[in-house]
Amino acid sequence: MQRFLIVLVLFLFHNAWSQVLIINELDPDSPSTDTAEFIEIKSQTPNFSTDGYILVFFNGSSSGADSSYMVINLNGYTTDINGLLVIGSTGVYPSPQLLISENVIQNGADAVGIYQASVNDFPEGTLATQTNLVDAMVYGTNDSDDTVLLGLLGETIQYNDNGTNANPKSIQRFVNGMGVESFSSALPTPRRENDGSGVAINPIQISVSNTQYDEGSSFDITFTAETNVTSDLNFNISLDNFGFNTSDFSGNTSLTILSGNNSISTTINLTDDSDDEGDEVISIQFTDLVEPIVPGNNNVEVRVVDNDFTVAAWGTPINPTTGIVQSTQPDGYYDSLDGLSDLALRQALQDIIADPNVVRAQTYSDVIDILKEADQNPANSNQVWLLYTEEGRAKLDLQTGSSNAGKWNREHTFPRSRGGFFDIEEDEIADGIDVFWTTEADSLRHGNSDAHALRAADAVENSSRGNQHYGEYIGPSGTLGSFRGDVARSVLYMEIRYNGLQIVNGFPDITGQLGDLATLLDWHRNDPPDDFEMNRNNVVYTWQFNRNPFIDQPDLVEYIWGNNVGEVWDQQLSIEENELNAISLYPNPTTGRLYINGNDIVNIEIYSVEGKRLKQFSEVENFIDLDLASGLYLLKLESETGFVTRKIVVE
Repeated sequence: MQRFLIVLVLFLFHNAWSQVLIINELDPDSPSTDTAEFIEIKSQTPNFSTDGYILVFFNGSSSGADSSYMVINLNGYTTDINGLLVIGSTGVYPSPQLLISENVIQNGADAVGIYQASVNDFPEGTLATQTNLVDAMVYGTNDSDDTVLLGLLGETIQYNDNGTNANPKSIQRFVNGMGVESFSSALPTPRRENDGSGVAINPIQISVSNTQYDEGSSFDITFTAETNVTSDLNFNISLDNFGFNTSDFSGNTSLTILSGNNSISTTINLTDDSDDEGDEVISIQFTDLVEPIVPGNNNVEVRVVDNDFTVAAWGTPINPTTGIVQSTQPDGYYDSLDGLSDLALRQALQDIIADPNVVRAQTYSDVIDILKEADQNPANSNQVWLLYTEEGRAKLDLQTGSSNAGKWNREHTFPRSRGGFFDIEEDEIADGIDVFWTTEADSLRHGNSDAHALRAADAVENSSRGNQHYGEYIGPSGTLGSFRGDVARSVLYMEIRYNGLQIVNGFPDITGQLGDLATLLDWHRNDPPDDFEMNRNNVVYTWQFNRNPFIDQPDLVEYIWGNNVGEVWDQQLSIEENELNAISLYPNPTTGRLYINGNDIVNIEIYSVEGKRLKQFSEVENFIDLDLASGLYLLKLESETGFVTRKIVVE
């Protein structure tokens, strides 16, 4: 009987290790923002190479159809001294050996499988399969069983993560003394055996007082082990990251934690050079820790703010200038419009800006690079200017994870859900200015990445705006509304550029329609194009080979939607109109007195950004005293031959 029991135990233990690699632990939902999610795999033997293996994640939702949504290549990695390999984001402690982005592992009902296969075997949307499958887990967070997914992977149990924000848990594999395998939900134990056995690791934590310093500053980095070391621990660190390297700092990067102690600090002195490198990010990382000493965290980022930024010759939208930035449109770009009206004018305009022989479409990821140039803050070349909130934000503060506080992202002025355009897999690749799609008026999907209708925006405000129509949404309270004309011209461009889009009155709930036209026409009239908008038009043109005509020729709006519908368009400016455009106002911003340099002005009217007339000056010398509260205003300057509208800021 005893011999039979021993044989049975050996059989069960061998059966529990019938795979070379197994899924040992999974946390798909810690905490609710998914900044500490991970998967841990385990090998039969320590220090096992995972070359030739991949992890495939399957989406069990109705839209996911039990198909793959992410593949991770395990080539180049090995399990550790306990046979463990953790794949997770930077919020996992101790630090994973293989880093992935936050919030990419779905919560369930979903599945993950280890395959001995190539990543090319699982293009996105591949149905779950047992072919070349090594191990699999179907899991959820209190979801109904996905019986189809279970069947596809040959599994019978869907395991549940019962964690909460206050009490995070993971799904963990256990083997009892009889060799019987089971899974349960418990406090996460990444890089440690679930039952507490194995070689004890000693993680070292990197800490800094702040995450941002100016060039020329000094700061300390402290390294703290979880337990005191039993012999002198020598290790090295690196701060290099992209352009930041040893020429940008001084300080000791070879360190020793003395025996019986658990911490050491080093002082880093940042070099204050005269180069305009832009803001940079230090990545503090260990280079040579030897197990059982492991990183508690790693790749800790510290921003270095460059004080050598440049300032453009033109102003921001709340400190606007005009006439400094000239349109880079080719000669004769709009000549085909002359003499046309109504539908013929619309069609001729579309023929220019949607010409498939000329115009290019870029990927949605390329748009990030376009916006960093097109929406660059004129007052600081290391920042983008944010639509709606009217402020600069460091280019480095692009939202890349689930957290959006203090971040910027890409705002569709014509919301995707209302336009009916969408991402495809190729949109995830920034392949540069010279790689592009051919596009035409019927290529509505390309509206997703049309930079004329995408702006850098505060991520929180972007979320608050949602897909509201303009008029429903008027911007954050307390702002000057300097974005309104820009937004109007942006979405009006979209109607002409793409078949299937329309700007209408009211607040429709029909895909392809956006409101409110009357509001947007008012915004266009009261917030005319400025140098910032002309510069971004020029930048986008270098990528897409088309322009927003309502920036170059703002009066076109009236001939298509406004007061001149039905009249014949003629783009030629008279000498008098050109002279009006040459009028300059200074200082701008002003504290009250505004000087006027240019053609004879016979009348000046001052309007709020909402279009309300506030003041009128019928006798004008070379200056006027405004006596207005701080804010953004519109000046209508009239001569005997015409008028021109300019923005001013009163401080």
